[in-house]
Amino acid sequence: MITALIAALILGLLSAVPAHAALPAWPLLQKGATGDNVASLQFLLRQHGGSVTAHADFDAQTRSAVISFQQSQGLAADGAVGPATWGKLVIGVAPGSTRSYAVRALQFQLRKHGYDVTTDGVFGEQTSAAVGSYKSQHQLTGGTTVGATTWQHLIGSPPGSGPQGTYALIIPREDVFDGRESLLWAHHDYPAGDIAVETGTPAYAITSGIARVNGGLDDSCGLGVAIDGDDGIRYQYCHLDSRGVTDGSRVTAGQLVAHTGNTGNSTGPHLHFGIFRQGDSVCPQRMLLALYDGLTPPSPWTLPDSGCTY
Repeated sequence: MITALIAALILGLLSAVPAHAALPAWPLLQKGATGDNVASLQFLLRQHGGSVTAHADFDAQTRSAVISFQQSQGLAADGAVGPATWGKLVIGVAPGSTRSYAVRALQFQLRKHGYDVTTDGVFGEQTSAAVGSYKSQHQLTGGTTVGATTWQHLIGSPPGSGPQGTYALIIPREDVFDGRESLLWAHHDYPAGDIAVETGTPAYAITSGIARVNGGLDDSCGLGVAIDGDDGIRYQYCHLDSRGVTDGSRVTAGQLVAHTGNTGNSTGPHLHFGIFRQGDSVCPQRMLLALYDGLTPPSPWTLPDSGCTY
């Protein structure tokens, strides 16, 4: 009896600890790579004293600087930047930091994730606000200090994991019955959206993430697909006629994931669309309207959990 009680207590304590997403993998960068991650790499190399021009192109000069850095750190000097090299390269920075090249590397990462910050090497109010927002969304601790864990999140996560990242309208604009106003219709008993569309209408991934096949013909959702978004949000599609993804497959914003239908607990062809923030339903209407209008959508982390009309 005592053993069972202790086991139950331990299980309860463990379940009370909030789940955190696994750290994204460090990207492998080598000659020929381009983009914001390369720009950040070049500024970090400069912060360590490397002689390299920061222009977001992994050229011969950058490879030479990487090799020199690897040699100085006792690493395998292969000129490719993987986990071991990243771990030595990243430098902790915080508001007021004088490590201007490291701060510029950070600012390029924040811009990659949709934050409108100036890449000036100054860790001021603008950069602090962006860091605070990003860390809050990804449940990272430590205030606005950027340490190894935050660096790994920023560099390892694909573009689109910030509040103004890559999102796409979930059905073709021309297939929205009754036009824009119909996207304001709230679900009948909890935060969600019901969008009237004909059976067979394409349904697209709202953002990048991992697809999960769920529901079923005898389930209230009918045939369903969920997307565990890179932004930390789960997106649910229900009453589908067919699915276009496999369980665990990676999707990107705008990718075809299903065709709409009338399966499950449904009174007519439509797409039920739900957004779950840390397991709680929130209202998708503001996000859908912005995407319909071709505007940058609000962060799903700011959506209300009641009063689902705009």
